[in-house]
Amino acid sequence: MPPGWSLREMVARIGEKNRCDRSRLTAPSRRPFLSFAVHAKMLAGKNDRQGKERRTPMAEQVVLHRGLKGVYLDATRICHIDGEKGILLYRGYSIHDLAQNATFEEVCYLLLYGDLPNRQQLAEFDAALRASRTLPSAVLDIIRSVKDAHPLDVLRTAVSALSAFDPDVKDMTPEANLRKGTRLIAQFPTIVAAHERMRNGLEPVPPREDLNHAANFLWMLKGEEPDADSAKAMDLDFILHAEHSSNASAFAVRVAASTLADLHAAIVAGIAALKGPLHGGAAEAVIEMAEEIGEPERAEAWVKEQLAQGKRIMGFGHRVYKTEDPRARHLRELAKRLGEKFGDPKTFQIMTAIERAMQPLRAKGIYVNVDFYAGCIYHYLGIPADLYIPIFAIGRIPGWVAHALEQYADNLLIRPLLHYVGPMERPFVPIDRRG
Repeated sequence: MPPGWSLREMVARIGEKNRCDRSRLTAPSRRPFLSFAVHAKMLAGKNDRQGKERRTPMAEQVVLHRGLKGVYLDATRICHIDGEKGILLYRGYSIHDLAQNATFEEVCYLLLYGDLPNRQQLAEFDAALRASRTLPSAVLDIIRSVKDAHPLDVLRTAVSALSAFDPDVKDMTPEANLRKGTRLIAQFPTIVAAHERMRNGLEPVPPREDLNHAANFLWMLKGEEPDADSAKAMDLDFILHAEHSSNASAFAVRVAASTLADLHAAIVAGIAALKGPLHGGAAEAVIEMAEEIGEPERAEAWVKEQLAQGKRIMGFGHRVYKTEDPRARHLRELAKRLGEKFGDPKTFQIMTAIERAMQPLRAKGIYVNVDFYAGCIYHYLGIPADLYIPIFAIGRIPGWVAHALEQYADNLLIRPLLHYVGPMERPFVPIDRRG
Protein backbone atom coordinates (compact mmCIF):
# COMPACT_ATOMS: atom_id res chain seq x y z
CA MET A 1 0.00 0.00 0.00
CA PRO A 2 1.48 3.43 -0.92
CA PRO A 3 2.50 5.60 2.08
CA GLY A 4 -0.36 7.65 3.47
CA TRP A 5 -3.11 5.68 1.75
CA SER A 6 -5.90 4.10 3.76
CA LEU A 7 -7.32 0.72 2.77
CA ARG A 8 -10.51 2.48 1.66
CA GLU A 9 -8.51 4.77 -0.65
CA MET A 10 -6.57 1.83 -2.09
CA VAL A 11 -9.75 -0.13 -2.84
CA ALA A 12 -11.38 2.94 -4.39
CA ARG A 13 -8.36 3.54 -6.66
CA ILE A 14 -8.22 -0.11 -7.68
CA GLY A 15 -11.93 0.04 -8.53
CA GLU A 16 -11.46 3.21 -10.58
CA LYS A 17 -8.54 1.62 -12.44
CA ASN A 18 -10.61 -1.46 -13.20
CA ARG A 19 -13.48 0.64 -14.57
CA CYS A 20 -11.08 2.58 -16.81
CA ASP A 21 -9.36 -0.59 -17.98
CA ARG A 22 -12.67 -2.27 -18.78
CA SER A 23 -13.82 0.70 -20.86
CA ARG A 24 -10.89 0.10 -23.22
CA LEU A 25 -11.46 -3.62 -23.62
CA THR A 26 -13.11 -5.01 -26.71
CA ALA A 27 -14.29 -8.50 -27.62
CA PRO A 28 -13.12 -11.17 -27.22
CA SER A 29 -11.01 -10.00 -24.25
CA ARG A 30 -14.22 -9.13 -22.39
CA ARG A 31 -17.19 -11.25 -23.28
CA PRO A 32 -20.78 -10.38 -22.45
CA PHE A 33 -22.75 -12.32 -19.88
CA LEU A 34 -23.73 -15.46 -21.78
CA SER A 35 -25.62 -18.55 -20.67
CA PHE A 36 -27.79 -21.44 -21.62
CA ALA A 37 -30.80 -20.05 -19.79
CA VAL A 38 -33.23 -22.02 -17.71
CA HIS A 39 -36.36 -19.90 -17.52
CA ALA A 40 -37.83 -19.69 -14.05
CA LYS A 41 -41.52 -20.23 -13.56
CA MET A 42 -43.21 -17.34 -11.88
CA LEU A 43 -44.03 -18.24 -8.31
CA ALA A 44 -46.53 -16.24 -6.30
CA GLY A 45 -46.18 -14.99 -2.75
CA LYS A 46 -49.10 -15.61 -0.47
CA ASN A 47 -51.30 -13.52 1.77
CA ASP A 48 -50.20 -9.94 2.18
CA ARG A 49 -51.57 -7.82 5.00
CA GLN A 50 -54.90 -7.39 3.16
CA GLY A 51 -55.12 -11.10 2.37
CA LYS A 52 -54.49 -10.51 -1.33
CA GLU A 53 -52.17 -12.63 -3.45
CA ARG A 54 -48.88 -10.88 -4.20
CA ARG A 55 -46.25 -11.84 -6.72
CA THR A 56 -42.49 -11.55 -6.35
CA PRO A 57 -41.44 -8.26 -8.01
CA MET A 58 -40.16 -8.61 -11.59
CA ALA A 59 -40.71 -12.39 -11.46
CA GLU A 60 -41.62 -12.50 -15.14
CA GLN A 61 -38.30 -10.95 -16.19
CA VAL A 62 -36.00 -13.18 -14.14
CA VAL A 63 -33.91 -15.82 -15.92
CA LEU A 64 -32.14 -18.37 -13.74
CA HIS A 65 -28.69 -19.82 -14.46
CA ARG A 66 -28.71 -22.64 -11.90
CA GLY A 67 -25.22 -23.79 -10.99
CA LEU A 68 -23.99 -20.97 -13.26
CA LYS A 69 -24.04 -23.58 -16.03
CA GLY A 70 -22.87 -22.12 -19.34
CA VAL A 71 -22.16 -18.71 -17.79
CA TYR A 72 -18.94 -16.87 -18.67
CA LEU A 73 -17.94 -15.20 -15.42
CA ASP A 74 -14.93 -13.35 -16.79
CA ALA A 75 -12.10 -13.51 -19.32
CA THR A 76 -8.96 -15.51 -18.48
CA ARG A 77 -5.52 -16.21 -19.91
CA ILE A 78 -4.87 -19.24 -17.69
CA CYS A 79 -6.71 -22.21 -19.14
CA HIS A 80 -8.81 -23.19 -22.17
CA ILE A 81 -11.16 -26.17 -22.34
CA ASP A 82 -13.10 -27.35 -25.38
CA GLY A 83 -15.44 -29.94 -23.93
CA GLU A 84 -16.79 -31.06 -27.30
CA LYS A 85 -13.36 -31.78 -28.80
CA GLY A 86 -11.59 -32.84 -25.61
CA ILE A 87 -9.00 -30.05 -25.69
CA LEU A 88 -7.21 -28.73 -22.59
CA LEU A 89 -4.61 -25.95 -22.75
CA TYR A 90 -2.56 -24.39 -19.95
CA ARG A 91 -1.62 -20.85 -21.01
CA GLY A 92 -2.03 -21.97 -24.63
CA TYR A 93 0.04 -25.18 -24.33
CA SER A 94 -1.61 -28.54 -24.99
CA ILE A 95 -1.91 -30.78 -21.95
CA HIS A 96 -0.52 -33.59 -24.11
CA ASP A 97 2.70 -31.66 -24.84
CA LEU A 98 3.08 -30.71 -21.20
CA ALA A 99 2.40 -34.24 -19.96
CA GLN A 100 4.97 -35.71 -22.33
CA ASN A 101 7.71 -33.08 -22.05
CA ALA A 102 7.41 -30.82 -19.00
CA THR A 103 8.08 -31.19 -15.29
CA PHE A 104 5.66 -30.06 -12.60
CA GLU A 105 8.02 -27.24 -11.67
CA GLU A 106 7.91 -25.95 -15.26
CA VAL A 107 4.11 -26.14 -15.25
CA CYS A 108 3.94 -24.23 -11.96
CA TYR A 109 6.11 -21.48 -13.42
CA LEU A 110 3.97 -21.42 -16.58
CA LEU A 111 0.74 -21.02 -14.64
CA LEU A 112 2.09 -18.34 -12.31
CA TYR A 113 4.11 -16.29 -14.80
CA GLY A 114 2.36 -16.97 -18.11
CA ASP A 115 5.28 -18.47 -20.05
CA LEU A 116 7.49 -21.53 -19.89
CA PRO A 117 10.75 -20.71 -18.09
CA ASN A 118 14.20 -20.69 -19.60
CA ARG A 119 16.95 -22.60 -17.76
CA GLN A 120 17.91 -19.74 -15.48
CA GLN A 121 14.31 -18.87 -14.63
CA LEU A 122 13.52 -22.49 -13.87
CA ALA A 123 16.63 -22.89 -11.71
CA GLU A 124 15.74 -19.81 -9.66
CA PHE A 125 12.09 -20.82 -9.29
CA ASP A 126 12.98 -24.39 -8.38
CA ALA A 127 15.49 -23.15 -5.80
CA ALA A 128 12.80 -20.95 -4.23
CA LEU A 129 10.44 -23.94 -4.04
CA ARG A 130 13.05 -26.21 -2.45
CA ALA A 131 14.01 -23.56 0.10
CA SER A 132 10.37 -23.07 1.18
CA ARG A 133 9.36 -26.63 2.05
CA THR A 134 9.99 -26.57 5.79
CA LEU A 135 7.02 -25.78 8.04
CA PRO A 136 7.17 -23.60 11.16
CA SER A 137 7.31 -25.76 14.30
CA ALA A 138 4.08 -24.16 15.54
CA VAL A 139 2.26 -25.35 12.42
CA LEU A 140 3.62 -28.87 12.96
CA ASP A 141 2.23 -28.68 16.50
CA ILE A 142 -1.19 -27.70 15.11
CA ILE A 143 -1.10 -30.63 12.67
CA ARG A 144 -0.27 -32.96 15.55
CA SER A 145 -3.16 -31.60 17.61
CA VAL A 146 -5.70 -32.34 14.84
CA LYS A 147 -4.08 -35.51 13.49
CA ASP A 148 -7.29 -37.55 13.87
CA ALA A 149 -9.17 -35.35 11.40
CA HIS A 150 -9.58 -36.07 7.68
CA PRO A 151 -6.34 -35.23 5.82
CA LEU A 152 -8.01 -32.52 3.74
CA ASP A 153 -9.36 -30.86 6.88
CA VAL A 154 -5.84 -30.93 8.31
CA LEU A 155 -4.48 -29.36 5.11
CA ARG A 156 -7.09 -26.61 5.26
CA THR A 157 -6.32 -25.90 8.92
CA ALA A 158 -2.56 -25.86 8.39
CA VAL A 159 -2.77 -23.49 5.40
CA SER A 160 -4.89 -21.13 7.44
CA ALA A 161 -2.32 -21.29 10.26
CA LEU A 162 0.56 -20.64 7.85
CA SER A 163 -0.84 -17.17 7.18
CA ALA A 164 0.16 -16.20 10.72
CA PHE A 165 3.80 -16.99 9.94
CA ASP A 166 4.13 -15.64 6.40
CA PRO A 167 6.10 -12.37 6.33
CA ASP A 168 4.14 -11.14 3.31
CA VAL A 169 0.64 -12.01 4.50
CA LYS A 170 -0.54 -8.38 4.56
CA ASP A 171 1.32 -7.33 1.42
CA MET A 172 -1.08 -7.56 -1.54
CA THR A 173 1.35 -6.47 -4.24
CA PRO A 174 1.75 -8.87 -7.19
CA GLU A 175 5.35 -9.55 -6.19
CA ALA A 176 4.38 -10.48 -2.62
CA ASN A 177 1.51 -12.67 -3.80
CA LEU A 178 3.88 -14.54 -6.12
CA ARG A 179 6.22 -15.16 -3.19
CA LYS A 180 3.35 -16.39 -1.03
CA GLY A 181 2.06 -18.58 -3.84
CA THR A 182 5.48 -20.15 -4.35
CA ARG A 183 5.77 -20.90 -0.65
CA LEU A 184 2.31 -22.49 -0.55
CA ILE A 185 3.12 -24.73 -3.53
CA ALA A 186 6.23 -25.87 -1.66
CA GLN A 187 4.48 -26.34 1.70
CA PHE A 188 1.42 -28.34 0.58
CA PRO A 189 3.33 -31.66 0.20
CA THR A 190 5.06 -31.16 3.56
CA ILE A 191 1.71 -30.69 5.32
CA VAL A 192 0.14 -33.80 3.78
CA ALA A 193 3.19 -36.00 4.40
CA ALA A 194 3.76 -34.75 7.96
CA HIS A 195 0.15 -35.47 8.89
CA GLU A 196 0.26 -38.96 7.39
CA ARG A 197 3.34 -39.75 9.48
CA MET A 198 1.95 -38.25 12.69
CA ARG A 199 -1.38 -40.07 12.57
CA ASN A 200 0.53 -43.34 12.27
CA GLY A 201 2.67 -42.60 15.32
CA LEU A 202 5.75 -41.62 13.32
CA GLU A 203 7.82 -38.47 13.27
CA PRO A 204 7.66 -36.28 10.13
CA VAL A 205 10.43 -36.82 7.60
CA PRO A 206 12.23 -33.52 6.87
CA PRO A 207 12.16 -32.38 3.23
CA ARG A 208 15.25 -32.84 1.06
CA GLU A 209 16.44 -30.03 -1.18
CA ASP A 210 18.24 -32.47 -3.49
CA LEU A 211 14.95 -34.05 -4.65
CA ASN A 212 12.43 -32.54 -7.03
CA HIS A 213 8.89 -31.70 -5.95
CA ALA A 214 7.29 -35.08 -6.66
CA ALA A 215 10.18 -37.22 -5.41
CA ASN A 216 10.47 -35.15 -2.24
CA PHE A 217 6.76 -35.68 -1.50
CA LEU A 218 7.10 -39.46 -1.75
CA TRP A 219 10.28 -39.29 0.35
CA MET A 220 8.53 -37.35 3.13
CA LEU A 221 5.49 -39.62 2.92
CA LYS A 222 7.31 -42.95 3.22
CA GLY A 223 10.76 -42.16 4.55
CA GLU A 224 12.50 -43.81 1.63
CA GLU A 225 13.69 -42.37 -1.64
CA PRO A 226 11.34 -43.33 -4.48
CA ASP A 227 12.52 -45.00 -7.65
CA ALA A 228 12.54 -42.96 -10.83
CA ASP A 229 9.32 -44.49 -12.20
CA SER A 230 7.34 -43.71 -9.05
CA ALA A 231 8.66 -40.16 -8.89
CA LYS A 232 7.82 -39.62 -12.56
CA ALA A 233 4.33 -41.01 -12.03
CA MET A 234 3.70 -38.57 -9.18
CA ASP A 235 5.12 -35.70 -11.24
CA LEU A 236 2.79 -36.52 -14.15
CA ASP A 237 -0.21 -36.77 -11.85
CA PHE A 238 0.56 -33.32 -10.44
CA ILE A 239 0.84 -31.88 -13.97
CA LEU A 240 -2.51 -33.30 -15.03
CA HIS A 241 -4.25 -31.90 -11.95
CA ALA A 242 -2.54 -28.50 -11.96
CA GLU A 243 -5.32 -26.45 -13.53
CA HIS A 244 -8.81 -26.82 -14.97
CA SER A 245 -10.38 -23.40 -15.51
CA SER A 246 -13.40 -22.29 -13.45
CA ASN A 247 -14.09 -25.52 -11.60
CA ALA A 248 -15.79 -25.30 -8.20
CA SER A 249 -12.60 -24.84 -6.16
CA ALA A 250 -11.03 -22.31 -8.55
CA PHE A 251 -14.32 -20.39 -8.52
CA ALA A 252 -14.26 -20.40 -4.71
CA VAL A 253 -10.70 -19.03 -4.81
CA ARG A 254 -11.74 -16.24 -7.16
CA VAL A 255 -14.80 -15.34 -5.09
CA ALA A 256 -12.64 -15.01 -1.97
CA ALA A 257 -9.93 -13.11 -3.86
CA SER A 258 -12.54 -10.73 -5.28
CA THR A 259 -13.24 -9.51 -1.74
CA LEU A 260 -9.51 -8.68 -1.50
CA ALA A 261 -9.03 -11.40 1.09
CA ASP A 262 -5.37 -12.37 1.37
CA LEU A 263 -3.95 -15.25 -0.68
CA HIS A 264 -3.96 -17.76 2.18
CA ALA A 265 -7.65 -17.07 2.80
CA ALA A 266 -8.47 -17.51 -0.90
CA ILE A 267 -6.59 -20.83 -1.03
CA VAL A 268 -8.39 -22.06 2.08
CA ALA A 269 -11.68 -21.39 0.25
CA GLY A 270 -10.46 -23.57 -2.62
CA ILE A 271 -9.53 -26.42 -0.29
CA ALA A 272 -12.96 -26.22 1.34
CA ALA A 273 -14.70 -26.51 -2.04
CA LEU A 274 -12.51 -29.46 -3.00
CA LYS A 275 -13.78 -31.45 0.00
CA GLY A 276 -17.14 -32.17 -1.62
CA PRO A 277 -17.59 -35.54 -3.37
CA LEU A 278 -18.97 -33.84 -6.48
CA HIS A 279 -15.58 -32.19 -7.03
CA GLY A 280 -12.56 -33.88 -5.51
CA GLY A 281 -13.70 -37.15 -4.00
CA ALA A 282 -14.18 -39.37 -7.03
CA ALA A 283 -10.70 -40.96 -7.14
CA GLU A 284 -11.15 -42.44 -3.68
CA ALA A 285 -14.56 -43.85 -4.64
CA VAL A 286 -13.15 -45.36 -7.85
CA ILE A 287 -10.58 -47.55 -6.10
CA GLU A 288 -13.24 -48.64 -3.58
CA MET A 289 -15.40 -49.64 -6.54
CA ALA A 290 -12.58 -51.69 -8.07
CA GLU A 291 -11.97 -53.46 -4.77
CA GLU A 292 -15.66 -54.30 -4.46
CA ILE A 293 -15.75 -55.80 -7.96
CA GLY A 294 -12.69 -57.88 -7.20
CA GLU A 295 -12.23 -59.59 -10.58
CA PRO A 296 -12.23 -58.24 -14.16
CA GLU A 297 -14.84 -60.84 -15.18
CA ARG A 298 -17.35 -59.38 -12.69
CA ALA A 299 -17.08 -55.82 -13.93
CA GLU A 300 -19.70 -55.89 -16.69
CA ALA A 301 -22.42 -57.47 -14.56
CA TRP A 302 -21.61 -55.17 -11.64
CA VAL A 303 -21.85 -52.06 -13.81
CA LYS A 304 -25.15 -53.15 -15.34
CA GLU A 305 -26.59 -53.83 -11.90
CA GLN A 306 -25.54 -50.42 -10.60
CA LEU A 307 -26.96 -48.63 -13.62
CA ALA A 308 -30.22 -50.57 -13.37
CA GLN A 309 -30.56 -49.29 -9.81
CA GLY A 310 -30.00 -45.74 -10.99
CA LYS A 311 -26.63 -45.46 -9.28
CA ARG A 312 -23.71 -43.42 -10.56
CA ILE A 313 -20.48 -45.06 -11.70
CA MET A 314 -17.70 -42.94 -10.23
CA GLY A 315 -14.96 -41.67 -12.54
CA PHE A 316 -17.29 -41.20 -15.51
CA GLY A 317 -18.95 -38.11 -16.89
CA HIS A 318 -17.90 -34.48 -16.59
CA ARG A 319 -19.67 -31.14 -16.36
CA VAL A 320 -17.62 -29.80 -19.29
CA TYR A 321 -16.34 -32.73 -21.38
CA LYS A 322 -18.73 -34.49 -23.76
CA THR A 323 -15.92 -36.74 -24.95
CA GLU A 324 -13.02 -38.39 -23.16
CA ASP A 325 -11.22 -36.20 -20.65
CA PRO A 326 -7.86 -35.50 -22.39
CA ARG A 327 -6.01 -36.14 -19.11
CA ALA A 328 -7.39 -39.67 -18.81
CA ARG A 329 -5.28 -40.95 -21.72
CA HIS A 330 -2.03 -40.26 -19.89
CA LEU A 331 -3.22 -41.70 -16.61
CA ARG A 332 -4.50 -44.86 -18.34
CA GLU A 333 -1.10 -45.47 -19.93
CA LEU A 334 0.65 -44.72 -16.65
CA ALA A 335 -1.60 -47.07 -14.66
CA LYS A 336 -0.85 -49.88 -17.08
CA ARG A 337 2.92 -49.38 -16.73
CA LEU A 338 2.74 -49.24 -12.94
CA GLY A 339 0.59 -52.36 -12.77
CA GLU A 340 3.21 -54.25 -14.76
CA LYS A 341 6.06 -52.75 -12.72
CA PHE A 342 4.59 -53.70 -9.35
CA GLY A 343 3.29 -57.09 -10.44
CA ASP A 344 -0.37 -56.19 -9.97
CA PRO A 345 -2.00 -56.05 -13.39
CA LYS A 346 -5.40 -57.16 -12.04
CA THR A 347 -6.40 -53.75 -10.68
CA PHE A 348 -5.73 -52.15 -14.05
CA GLN A 349 -7.62 -54.97 -15.77
CA ILE A 350 -10.63 -54.32 -13.54
CA MET A 351 -10.48 -50.65 -14.45
CA THR A 352 -10.38 -51.30 -18.19
CA ALA A 353 -13.21 -53.83 -17.84
CA ILE A 354 -15.33 -51.18 -16.13
CA GLU A 355 -14.50 -48.74 -18.90
CA ARG A 356 -15.57 -51.26 -21.56
CA ALA A 357 -18.83 -51.92 -19.72
CA MET A 358 -19.55 -48.18 -19.75
CA GLN A 359 -19.03 -47.75 -23.50
CA PRO A 360 -22.79 -47.70 -24.34
CA LEU A 361 -23.12 -44.49 -22.33
CA ARG A 362 -20.73 -42.66 -24.63
CA ALA A 363 -23.73 -41.94 -26.83
CA LYS A 364 -24.92 -39.72 -23.99
CA GLY A 365 -21.55 -37.98 -23.68
CA ILE A 366 -20.46 -39.98 -20.62
CA TYR A 367 -16.78 -40.88 -20.85
CA VAL A 368 -14.01 -41.69 -18.41
CA ASN A 369 -12.62 -38.65 -16.56
CA VAL A 370 -9.33 -37.82 -14.82
CA ASP A 371 -10.37 -39.32 -11.48
CA PHE A 372 -10.91 -42.83 -12.86
CA TYR A 373 -7.29 -43.85 -13.39
CA ALA A 374 -5.86 -41.42 -10.80
CA GLY A 375 -7.14 -43.66 -8.01
CA CYS A 376 -5.50 -46.66 -9.67
CA ILE A 377 -2.14 -44.85 -9.77
CA TYR A 378 -2.31 -43.85 -6.11
CA HIS A 379 -3.15 -47.46 -5.27
CA TYR A 380 -0.05 -48.68 -7.08
CA LEU A 381 2.09 -46.10 -5.27
CA GLY A 382 0.86 -47.44 -1.94
CA ILE A 383 -0.93 -44.24 -0.94
CA PRO A 384 -3.87 -44.49 1.51
CA ALA A 385 -7.25 -43.78 -0.05
CA ASP A 386 -8.08 -40.79 2.15
CA LEU A 387 -4.96 -39.00 0.86
CA TYR A 388 -6.24 -38.97 -2.72
CA ILE A 389 -8.05 -35.63 -2.33
CA PRO A 390 -5.12 -33.90 -0.58
CA ILE A 391 -2.86 -35.12 -3.41
CA PHE A 392 -5.35 -33.57 -5.84
CA ALA A 393 -4.82 -30.33 -3.89
CA ILE A 394 -1.03 -30.62 -4.08
CA GLY A 395 -1.35 -30.75 -7.85
CA ARG A 396 -4.01 -28.03 -8.07
CA ILE A 397 -2.41 -25.37 -5.86
CA PRO A 398 -0.51 -23.63 -8.73
CA GLY A 399 -3.79 -23.27 -10.62
CA TRP A 400 -5.51 -21.83 -7.57
CA VAL A 401 -2.70 -19.33 -7.07
CA ALA A 402 -2.85 -18.33 -10.74
CA HIS A 403 -6.59 -17.68 -10.48
CA ALA A 404 -6.16 -15.58 -7.35
CA LEU A 405 -3.41 -13.52 -9.01
CA GLU A 406 -5.53 -12.97 -12.11
CA GLN A 407 -8.50 -11.91 -9.99
CA TYR A 408 -6.41 -9.47 -7.96
CA ALA A 409 -4.92 -7.97 -11.12
CA ASP A 410 -8.28 -6.89 -12.59
CA ASN A 411 -10.68 -7.17 -9.70
CA LEU A 412 -14.43 -6.78 -9.53
CA LEU A 413 -16.32 -8.15 -6.54
CA ILE A 414 -18.09 -11.37 -7.52
CA ARG A 415 -21.61 -10.90 -6.22
CA PRO A 416 -24.34 -12.74 -8.17
CA LEU A 417 -28.03 -12.56 -7.31
CA LEU A 418 -30.55 -15.04 -5.96
CA HIS A 419 -34.14 -14.86 -7.20
CA TYR A 420 -36.47 -14.84 -4.21
CA VAL A 421 -39.56 -17.02 -4.72
CA GLY A 422 -40.93 -17.06 -1.18
CA PRO A 423 -43.98 -15.29 0.25
CA MET A 424 -44.07 -11.49 0.38
CA GLU A 425 -44.92 -9.08 3.19
CA ARG A 426 -46.19 -11.62 5.71
CA PRO A 427 -47.77 -10.17 8.88
CA PHE A 428 -45.83 -10.79 12.08
CA VAL A 429 -47.75 -13.04 14.50
CA PRO A 430 -46.98 -12.87 18.24
CA ILE A 431 -45.62 -16.14 19.59
CA ASP A 432 -48.71 -16.83 21.74
CA ARG A 433 -50.96 -16.74 18.65
CA ARG A 434 -48.84 -19.06 16.45
CA GLY A 435 -50.23 -22.52 15.80
